[in-house]
Amino acid sequence: MGHYERIMDAVGVIRGKSPLVPRVGVVLGSGLGGFADIVAEATVIAYPDIPHFRAAGVAGHAGRLVLGRVGTAAVAVLQGRIHSYEGHDIGDVVFPVRVLAGLGARSLLLTNAAGGINPGWRPGDLMIIRDHINLMGINPLRGANDERMGPRFPDMSAAYDPAFQDAIAAALAEIGRPARRGVYAALGGPSYETPAEIRMLAALGADAVGMSTVPEVIAARHMGVRVAGVSCITNLAAGISAGPLSHAEVTEIGESVRHDFIRLLNLVLPCMV
Repeated sequence: MGHYERIMDAVGVIRGKSPLVPRVGVVLGSGLGGFADIVAEATVIAYPDIPHFRAAGVAGHAGRLVLGRVGTAAVAVLQGRIHSYEGHDIGDVVFPVRVLAGLGARSLLLTNAAGGINPGWRPGDLMIIRDHINLMGINPLRGANDERMGPRFPDMSAAYDPAFQDAIAAALAEIGRPARRGVYAALGGPSYETPAEIRMLAALGADAVGMSTVPEVIAARHMGVRVAGVSCITNLAAGISAGPLSHAEVTEIGESVRHDFIRLLNLVLPCMV
């Protein structure tokens, strides 16, 4: 079964459980899954109950698809993601995002936990992703292209929609937070970066670093989906932080920004329809 057929297989099962046609998709990163709990009129489907979905295996990723409404917006929320560093094929990593597009989502908001490189960033800051640097060594479009999903050579010059960036900036201002915009660098993980690698990333212009998101952005843009991204700065990167890095710190900071993060998404998602 090809990628397109697998997508349609998953879409068929999901539509059998909920008639909702989502217009906005959301991916919730480490420690940020609490937003899914406030989706109205929710239908919740565990990843193992959807054909071809892989179970989420990292702490802070619940592994559920939540369909419902946020204000006036019909949404499909991925409560957690899988990562290539877990040993998954890159096609499986981006498969859930492709299914959101197959369900009808024409806009996608991706969130993640990231290490701060910019010296002005602090744990708990929310950064609007304005661009990315892909240093993961993988691309989900490698291999034969299926024109039913998108073109062979999709343009990435405006991967993160400028209008969505402005909407997020306005929402951050409304909740009393600075509208920080920055470049997200993606590395393969799962080990955290060395101080030398962080110095390299800073020299390249990166403001934050993580281990996800970029493949999903590429797959979404391939399918013509408009994209926005927000990073929760959960720690300062190696060589900048005062001590060793840990995933417990990531999830702890994610929980600490839960209230503002929920307020932000409540304001932004209706603007992305």
